[in-house]
Amino acid sequence: MRIKDIMAALEAWAPRSLQEDYDNCGLQIGDPDAEVGAALICLDCTEQVVEEASRLGCGLIISHHPVIFRGLKSLSGKGYVERTILAAIKHGVALYAIHTNLDNIDTGVNAEIGARLGITAPRILAPRTGQLRKLIVFVPIDHADAVRNAVFEAGGGHLGAYDECSFTVGGMGTFRPGEGSHPFIGNEGTRELVSEFRLEFIYPTHQEGAVLAAMRSAHPYEEVAYDLIPLANTHQGIGSGMIGELDKPLEESKFLAMVKEAFGLKVVRHTRILGKPVQRVAWCGGSGAFLIGKAKGAGADAYLTGDIKYHEFFDADSQLLLADIGHYGSEQYTMNLIQRRLGELFPTFAVRLTGMVTDPIYHS
Repeated sequence: MRIKDIMAALEAWAPRSLQEDYDNCGLQIGDPDAEVGAALICLDCTEQVVEEASRLGCGLIISHHPVIFRGLKSLSGKGYVERTILAAIKHGVALYAIHTNLDNIDTGVNAEIGARLGITAPRILAPRTGQLRKLIVFVPIDHADAVRNAVFEAGGGHLGAYDECSFTVGGMGTFRPGEGSHPFIGNEGTRELVSEFRLEFIYPTHQEGAVLAAMRSAHPYEEVAYDLIPLANTHQGIGSGMIGELDKPLEESKFLAMVKEAFGLKVVRHTRILGKPVQRVAWCGGSGAFLIGKAKGAGADAYLTGDIKYHEFFDADSQLLLADIGHYGSEQYTMNLIQRRLGELFPTFAVRLTGMVTDPIYHS
């Protein structure tokens, strides 16, 4: 397969426009037009992972964490980042990262964590604003269904668990075709009065190109009259962290034991036992201490994440059980998530999981 075809599939799932400002997702090394016979999936790309990919005949490594995260001023082999890059170039292995864009969708990293916890209907803990727009387009009545269906097919008209959502109101439109025009209705130089529908759709900003292209393709007019309106609404499918309920409440000690077993952990750092049952659970893969307040505000009985600092444990303030399951621990199954996704899309393409444990933290 060509690398760019794999990239397109991943970015249709987790658009790069959803990555955080500080992040560096996408193809970091390699030719997007190159063909590869197999891909290797990892959490962190290291020299050892590159050597493994070369040995297994994988021309592409897909990592969750980008190996090139900050600017580089040299490639002399100083430090593991430069050595990893040089190894990839030496072996002709392309490097691709799918990071915070995969964190910020409701079928991404946090959905996988929720599934491992046995939570069946999770929702985004901190939904994003600024991710939605409204399209208003004016269409001759006889062509309204064609335009409506085209916008739906392109991803417009989704509201939570509902799709094919739109609003229609009738009215009269006027226009006068100018010199050199090729009007669908009317004649050059003559004002026309036409019965039209005003159609309204909400769509995610990252799908704007596809939605507008579909609308124009289905619209009969040479010049289409339409408006785009930014919305302050939150997008319930895009944002940070997740929250959901266990099937039945658990004592805190039993909940922590379940978490350790589900994530294969030797230890879990946590705040003191409060003597309260745990049923509503919030979580965030990676470094999620910034959501402790959101978890408390949402009424969570427990909040799981990684990289919690000493003073951040005080932020639990005896309102919930705060547990640090480690950065690697929380995100380790992201590899399985990516492998499953690519396996569903490209069943004949070999997608392997690394055999390397790249967690740099050990517990003795």
